[in-house]
Amino acid sequence: MAEFPEAESGEIVRLTARVDGAVQAVGFRFWTVRKADELGLSGTVRNNDDGSVGIVAEGPQARMLAFRHWLRSPEAPGRVDSVDESVSAATGEFKGFGVRY
Repeated sequence: MAEFPEAESGEIVRLTARVDGAVQAVGFRFWTVRKADELGLSGTVRNNDDGSVGIVAEGPQARMLAFRHWLRSPEAPGRVDSVDESVSAATGEFKGFGVRY
């Protein structure tokens, strides 16, 4: 996990996102978990029945911004066509980041 000074990290927030595109069967969940772990985020990622990927992540606002940028970057596996997202107050319900089946 990367070290971030608290002054740079900001308020703890929750990101709820739906990622559409060619994002299943391309390692998207695996790399999402790795990126979230690298940033020190907690939450889950899952394949949705409609071919999209669902993400719920919590962490400091600055780290979440980096994660949101990564989701749209060429570094994310597959082909991301769109990311529908909302940010709200964190609940603290997650202890780590993992795949939800």
